[in-house]
Amino acid sequence: MDAYREITYAVADQTATISLNRPEERNGYTVRMADELAHAFDRADSDDDVRVVILTGAGEHFCAGLDLSTSELDTPDDPDAAWAEPAGRCSMRIFAMNKPVIAAVRGAAVGAGATIILPADYRLAATDARFGYVFSRRGIYAEGASAWFLPRLVGMGTALDWMVSGRAFDAAEALSAGLVHSVHEPEQLLDKAHQLARTLIATTAPVSVAVIRQMLYRMSALDSPYPAHHLDSRLSAEAVDSPDAQEGFASFRQRRSPAFPGRVSKDLPDYLPWLHE
Repeated sequence: MDAYREITYAVADQTATISLNRPEERNGYTVRMADELAHAFDRADSDDDVRVVILTGAGEHFCAGLDLSTSELDTPDDPDAAWAEPAGRCSMRIFAMNKPVIAAVRGAAVGAGATIILPADYRLAATDARFGYVFSRRGIYAEGASAWFLPRLVGMGTALDWMVSGRAFDAAEALSAGLVHSVHEPEQLLDKAHQLARTLIATTAPVSVAVIRQMLYRMSALDSPYPAHHLDSRLSAEAVDSPDAQEGFASFRQRRSPAFPGRVSKDLPDYLPWLHE
């Protein structure tokens, strides 16, 4: 992908900012935008100079949902052929990330705009944000694997209410239900996201974050804690003498900021089960 047309991508201070960039259409979601987002998250994940990703939208809205006025879905002619719907192309790529993702949402976050943020590690909302899983009101179906992500964030009862009714709700309700972590004035939203990114960069080890992030997603849904404990034990046995652990304990004892040497591109344990999917 030589150039992005419907998103922007910028890196500064070890933070990649990915912005939906169709503000005149309230960042309506398209097939091209989906593919550009997946590419941008690939790019951020493979860059060791990027420690955190911020996902946001240009203008006054995050994303008003799928926009079919400018393009058609690229569905295959063969109904049995492998095909990934557009929202899932982004949400599943975020799910697989080794870097923490912060979604900063203002204005409309509807349909795809409400689903692609679910796998983010943090969701910050502006006071003017309004969310809606409106699929039932359009005669279509939940997308972006939201039927898997949403109940894990807000519980089955709230997920059923929001998805079955398709009603819109505001930032205060999203905060109360646990969909978003914090609510801010619109003009402060991105500053708060960058402040959080700086804290994560300054205090955490990138390899630890990558492993822990995936462990939470991959292990928490298992029927038994035994597989998680088995992996914990192997990781713990090897971590004691690792350069990152040595730096973590030394910086704690010396009361200084850590400088973790590990890099996600080369230091992930090669036996992590999800690396071989």
